[in-house]
Amino acid sequence: MTTLELKLNLPDSLAKEAKRMGLLDPGSLQVLLREAVRNRRIAQLAEARKKIAASGLPPMTMEEIQAEIEADRAERRGKASR
Repeated sequence: MTTLELKLNLPDSLAKEAKRMGLLDPGSLQVLLREAVRNRRIAQLAEARKKIAASGLPPMTMEEIQAEIEADRAERRGKASR
């Protein structure tokens, strides 16, 4: 686990409200960050889907996807063993 010390500059009203709601507690901040990371990943996936759809490339079959995964894993294993 990584320990970070954060310093935030918030408007007084927001800081008071967030503190009153318990949002500044470590557990709450962890939940908020996890949600933010998840939302960003979803947005990135949606953007990637748009780019793929706009490229005109045909969708890959499950067999093609599996072959790509296996090739990537084999390549990573080869690099790790060097």
